[in-house]
Amino acid sequence: MYAIIENGGKQYKVFPGQTIKVEKISRETGSEVSLDKVLMVNKDDGSLYGKPYVSGARVTAAIEGSGKAAKVIVHKQRPRKVYRKTNGHRQSFTSLKIKEIIVEG
Repeated sequence: MYAIIENGGKQYKVFPGQTIKVEKISRETGSEVSLDKVLMVNKDDGSLYGKPYVSGARVTAAIEGSGKAAKVIVHKQRPRKVYRKTNGHRQSFTSLKIKEIIVEG
């Protein structure tokens, strides 16, 4: 059984027991999160597709921790001009451990 969920404008294919990194969620480590934006659920007896979300479906997960991704360097330069600018960016993320996929109905 797996599901496709939406979080932070991105889509993730999740299985029970899997660990994923999503956009930062402001909660404590160890707390539970219910993700209700489920786009599709694939079970043994068939698949359920939402329009846009599957009604009565949700994914429960536990927060394992948070951190920052690797640094991305952004460099801008104009040819034949004295213009150079360098910036760095580290995106924050939250690590989620998927517990179960619940489909009601």
